[in-house]
Amino acid sequence: MPHRDSNGSAAGGAAGAPQAPRAPLDLSLLRTFLAVHRSGSFTAAARLLGLSQPTVTTQVRSLEQQLGRELFERRPRGAVPTSVADELATQVAGPLDALAAVADRGPLATELTPEPVHLAGPAELVCTRVLPALAPLTDQGVRLRVTMGLTDELLDGLRGGRFDLVISTMRLRGRTLSAVPLADEEFVLVASPEWARRIGPERVAADGAAALRGVPLVAYADDLPIARRYWWHVFGERLTARPALTVPDLRGVRSAVAAGAGISVLPRYLCLADLASGALVPLLLPEDPPINTGYLAQRPGTPRNPHVLLVRDRLLQAAPSW
Repeated sequence: MPHRDSNGSAAGGAAGAPQAPRAPLDLSLLRTFLAVHRSGSFTAAARLLGLSQPTVTTQVRSLEQQLGRELFERRPRGAVPTSVADELATQVAGPLDALAAVADRGPLATELTPEPVHLAGPAELVCTRVLPALAPLTDQGVRLRVTMGLTDELLDGLRGGRFDLVISTMRLRGRTLSAVPLADEEFVLVASPEWARRIGPERVAADGAAALRGVPLVAYADDLPIARRYWWHVFGERLTARPALTVPDLRGVRSAVAAGAGISVLPRYLCLADLASGALVPLLLPEDPPINTGYLAQRPGTPRNPHVLLVRDRLLQAAPSW
């Protein structure tokens, strides 16, 4: 039974007794937490914040102690947020981003020239569709810095703050990044006119993959990622052949096939002119061709650069015509 002090107040933690108010959370700890949540790792967050990784780790642990809840599961490939972390990020992201915008420009600052927009994506799509679509924006004062590469590497750069926007060839998972569908690319099996005569599109329609055995394959990579998907989707078979020629640029694949090096599977947007001119011939026109959806990814909390929004909106407007 609880005893009473000299003033008659109950002591000893009786139910209903008022608890001491919890100290307010430190904004610097919340800022560090949000950087880890968005970048997906303590190392990437440290780079973004200009801190050492041990400092970031210490600050996140301090916040976890204040909250009494675990925020991240530490794994070899990064930090996976818990449901508590996801909820906290939703609560603090907007206010922290607004404070950061004021701190960056100063409340009384004059209008400054927006920073360059850092955009990244696959080389073929960027060079043939993206840059022509964005070209008019340079006359509006938009400055672009473009990087090309593989999707996994570019998404890591987006999480780490290197890019504002990334065109991704695969669907994004998790909440670290936000993405919207950009465009669908249809894949087509093509050959030069000479190879098309030797193979016979009618044989491909009748015999499927059997009509293509022994024909040289030109590919983007040794593991034939695009062709394997086509074979399985259209022919219902696993492709086990080895490529005769690999070149890590689909524009090079297109040129090699048109020159007679063999057959390949290419995005239709990349070979429209060649198909129209007859430089390339489709070997099959399936009713249900393989289609891959591209996404436009943006890191949540990207600084409020109006030119990022201009580039984003222009791409979303132009992409349906690709």
